[in-house]
Amino acid sequence: MWHQHPHQAVSQDLFHSSFMGMSLPAPRRLLELACQSLLRDEASAIAALEWLPVELFPPLFMAAFAGKHSKVLKAMVQAWPFPCLPLGALMNHRQPHQDILQAVLEGLDALLAQETRPRRWILQVLNLQKRVHQEFWIVWAGTRAHVCSLLEPEAPQPRRKRGKVHSLTARPNSPLAPVEVLVDLCLKKGVLDESLSYLIKKVSERRGLLHLCCKKLKVFAMSKQNINILDMVQLDSVQDLEVNCTWKLSTLRKFAPYLGQMGNLRRFLLSHVFTSSHTTLEQEEQCVSLVSSQFLSLPHLQELYLDDVSILKGRLDEILRCLKTPLETLSITNCLLFERDLRHLSQHLNVSQLKSLSFSGLNLTNISSGSLQFLLERASPTLQDLDLDECGIMDPQFLDILPALSHCSQLMTLSFCENPISMTVLEDLPRHIVGLSKLYCVIYAAPLESYEERSGTINLGRLAQMHAVLKQMLQQLGRPGMVWLCAYPCPHCGCRTFHDPTPIL
Repeated sequence: MWHQHPHQAVSQDLFHSSFMGMSLPAPRRLLELACQSLLRDEASAIAALEWLPVELFPPLFMAAFAGKHSKVLKAMVQAWPFPCLPLGALMNHRQPHQDILQAVLEGLDALLAQETRPRRWILQVLNLQKRVHQEFWIVWAGTRAHVCSLLEPEAPQPRRKRGKVHSLTARPNSPLAPVEVLVDLCLKKGVLDESLSYLIKKVSERRGLLHLCCKKLKVFAMSKQNINILDMVQLDSVQDLEVNCTWKLSTLRKFAPYLGQMGNLRRFLLSHVFTSSHTTLEQEEQCVSLVSSQFLSLPHLQELYLDDVSILKGRLDEILRCLKTPLETLSITNCLLFERDLRHLSQHLNVSQLKSLSFSGLNLTNISSGSLQFLLERASPTLQDLDLDECGIMDPQFLDILPALSHCSQLMTLSFCENPISMTVLEDLPRHIVGLSKLYCVIYAAPLESYEERSGTINLGRLAQMHAVLKQMLQQLGRPGMVWLCAYPCPHCGCRTFHDPTPIL
């Protein structure tokens, strides 16, 4: 004779009582009411988790989250039947979730304190990222296979030997594997917020069992507190790194070894590297050598952004030599470069996969256009976006690169605003690029003839006439759909204004 477990009976009774006497509203609303009914008695709700159908975990968790039922959430973490719990997708920036996060971490901590794995628990990742896996909560009413496929953990990185989960139930009494807590980090000056401080505390207490992982990392300060956090992060989990280092070179040297441990890094932005009048050339060279040598350990780097990096001048070749794989994006902006830097770039950079190139803010006025022309020719089979804003490019240099531009068959956007270009050159440009079938947007500099001679301000009427001439040319060349926008700085606020044909901030 089969005997029903009392906890299972409680679960069924509570859900059945929610359905009795209803005029059968929409199924989603019915399920919400059932969850609310179950949560009225937290002790019974916790007891029912052992027998609760897997498909009911997400809606019950959402209801407990909305109602801030901390005890239920703590228990649900310990019985969570999916590889990933996307908690961050339920959080928003406007409301504090300190109590909820603390309850979830306490539940996880109590679980890790046990020597064996519970019957149903297969949690591998607690994801605290705000904008990922939101679809899981949207489709919780789908089939079991659909819901589970949304929460399969990502392809394991080389350091993780974990196999794929094939079922929703784990073997009882199996040893506990480490749980990853995935969070985006921004390390700044000052005291940590309460939630991050509590998370760091738990990771520190459960080292080896609780791994702090971070896909997106921003570093604005290298305080002792932030160094301690970096020491806890599984650095090979970092894929997107931004370092805004208004630091001394000694601080940048202190950070460099951490960079070398980010073996799965895809995107790296380094900005605002300054030197003082007391910095010697030898110190600069040592710093560049140390930082660039870390690129030898970044075999997956695809996007490199160097913005306002003063020590780059004359030393760009050191970084290029250390790049292990071809880049898809290269952005060198607001830097000072020598002509030999651009020459090394054009000759030694592997451009076989280069899709985006930006030199915005580089002063190329006194640099030969030959290197830029050669670089564009080499990148022409793959280049999709080209940004030459505020480079001081004049008519002769621009005319030199037009033939190379005409061979960029994949080019989609071209921007060269705030360069001293004449209307004569602008009229020559459409004839060179009309054959680029994928080019849909050109942002061009206001021609010299559109400025007033005395005041140096834009004459909007004159600019509108010149814009109309370009539009007519595109019509005649069979490309009326190509978007051409003129950009120039607003004389009042300095913001960039786009003209087509009326000003748009």
